Parts: sequence; structure tokens; C-alpha cells
Amino acid sequence: MLEDLRDLLSSYPDSISYDAYRTAIIDENVLQKRTRSSRVRGLRQLRELYALDHNVLVFRALRDLWAADQDAQPLLAMLSATARDPIVRASAETVLTMPVGDLVTTKMLEKAVETVFPERYSSGVRARIGRNLASSWQQSGHLKGKLHKVRVHAVSRPTSVAYALFLGHLCGERGDQLFTTLWCQLLDTPLHLLHELAIVASRNGWIEYRHAGNVTDITFRYLERAGDNLV
Repeated sequence: MLEDLRDLLSSYPDSISYDAYRTAIIDENVLQKRTRSSRVRGLRQLRELYALDHNVLVFRALRDLWAADQDAQPLLAMLSATARDPIVRASAETVLTMPVGDLVTTKMLEKAVETVFPERYSSGVRARIGRNLASSWQQSGHLKGKLHKVRVHAVSRPTSVAYALFLGHLCGERGDQLFTTLWCQLLDTPLHLLHELAIVASRNGWIEYRHAGNVTDITFRYLERAGDNLV
């Protein structure tokens, strides 16, 4: 859904309500879908992965960081999708633990989902899930290839680091533990570079990063302002 999300947010760069996003997709056809049913499906999928609601901190923070760096958008989208979609989350370990250069197949992704959700999906649905997941992980930069997808390092940026740290914060982590979460694992970046990127994010005002001795303190006044919903 990366390109649909890009089209939607570039068409409406300012904050609007969920109802306004719905109108844009269904009535104005901002995503240029051929049929009304495909518009409805696109809206449902975008809402499942990204919320499209500024009362939801996961989306509002994504929206706050989105336009700052286009190159970071694939990882920002994947971080949000992993936070909100248990199927994407179920496949994360399979992808992240695969050595760079190794083949990642749709069957492997199907098996990862089946392990977490045994006997929930038919074989046909599992096959479609596996294909969709392979495409999603390719768009995020963790895989590359057309017929055969292999593991590569995703490219992390200061905005994606700020967002990953914020997601960890919303899950209750603090200090150095923020760098140990699934969200930071998704960044595919060594720990010392994550700290360097966090410093850059702090300089840009997205987070507040302080490090002294062996103690790291990170706060999120900009991203967390006047809101506490997590859906």
C-alpha cells in the first residue's frame, strides 16, 4: 500500500479528519481506482495499516515525519504496518533473521503466519498472504528481486529512527531499551549508527536525545503532544 499512501498524503499535505480521507478516496477517487469496490477496499486496507486518524498517535507521528524525507517513507510505512497488522508482525522474524543474500520465499512467509495463526487461513488465502508480504518487505527495502527475492539491508534514516523509537516508547520502553525493540530491529542498522541517527533526529526537533555516561534519555514532546491514543 506504499504508493497509495504516498498518493493520499501528498494530495492532502495538511492534517485532515478520517472522514475527509474517506471522502477523498471513495468520492473524489484520489487514488485513481477503477471501481467503487476497489476504492472501498483500498480505504479499508489503508485504515488497517495506518489508521488515517490523527487521534491515533501511530498515524499522527507517521504524518508528522512523512514529508521530511521521501527516502524514509518505505520504512516509515513498514513500521506503521508492523505496529498495526499482526500478520505483517508475524512475518517479521523470518525476514529479519535471514542472512543478507539468502533467498526469502513466499512459502517461508506463509509458514511464519501459519505458525502464529494455526489453521486460521485456507491454503489459497495463505498463498495470497505470502505474496503480499513478499511485496511489502520488498517495498520497505528488506528484500529485492522480482521472481526470486533475497534479503538485503534496508536503509535507515533519521525520521525512521525517530518513529521506531517513538513506537517503542508507546509500548512502554524507555532509555536504552528503546533501541532493543522490534521497531529498531526493523531499521536494519547497527546500534552505534542508530544512536548517531537519533542525534540527527534530535537536532531536527523530532525527538529529544540525551546521552551521558551509560545513560540514555529520550523524550518525545513533539510527537506525543496532547494525545495518548494507541490503536
